[in-house]
Amino acid sequence: MNSECSNFHALDANANRFAGFAGTYDGARPRTPLAILDLLCEICGSERPSLVVDLGCGTGLSTRVWADRAERVIGFEPSDDMRNHAESRANPPNVTFRKAYSHETGLPEHCADIITCSQSLHWMEPQATFEEARRILRQGGVFCAYDYDRAPSVPSVWEAEAAYREFGRRVNELDDKDRPRVGAHRWEKEEHIGRMKRSGCFRYTRELLIHSRESGDAGRLFRYALSHGGYQSLLKAGISEEELGVPELRETFHRLMGDKPVAWHWSYRLRLGVA
Repeated sequence: MNSECSNFHALDANANRFAGFAGTYDGARPRTPLAILDLLCEICGSERPSLVVDLGCGTGLSTRVWADRAERVIGFEPSDDMRNHAESRANPPNVTFRKAYSHETGLPEHCADIITCSQSLHWMEPQATFEEARRILRQGGVFCAYDYDRAPSVPSVWEAEAAYREFGRRVNELDDKDRPRVGAHRWEKEEHIGRMKRSGCFRYTRELLIHSRESGDAGRLFRYALSHGGYQSLLKAGISEEELGVPELRETFHRLMGDKPVAWHWSYRLRLGVA
């Protein structure tokens, strides 16, 4: 099997990583900063876009945020579990969800003003995704892949943040070894903007940063730690919570943070492409 075919073959395995924990994901993950919406509307030259497309939309967190800002919003998600959770919410009438991979939306040409990939492009076949974006974006429309740094900054309780980082490091190390077993493939986020520039699909590309602030208590930080596909995949592979240090992580968070919400700071990296 050549590398291109192998990349597409991995997409099913990538989607399957996110089955079984949609509720945890939806409740713990950060919300899209409104500053991102403001920026994308400014770039595409429309205060109220006619169509926003959200690729790899998961439980719809990054889709519903557009409900009051766009005429129509469509979230595409190949994972049945994630998409079913998105559809089970009380969604506004202008927000819909469809099952599809990022490179085969089935939408008409030049129909979209904005395309987003929130914390999802690294699970997509990049070149095919960029070509589909070019096909469905109108001239002057904007593609934006944005990711938040995996570990939130919690400076007031830095020991809890350090415990989270150590847990994430251990999970990543084990997941990197296990991922080939199920055929999953992750494209490195650091290479997103370079691939976009080389794709030939955008007239302008740029990477920039946006900062956001939320709050959360020990329970939310713990649920967030468990909301990552790598952790869930290791459980499915038979590795126990005890082996991963989950009970100790829970105890550490509650000892250091308790039930009092504290400020979390998120750094978002945006990769922009104008059609």
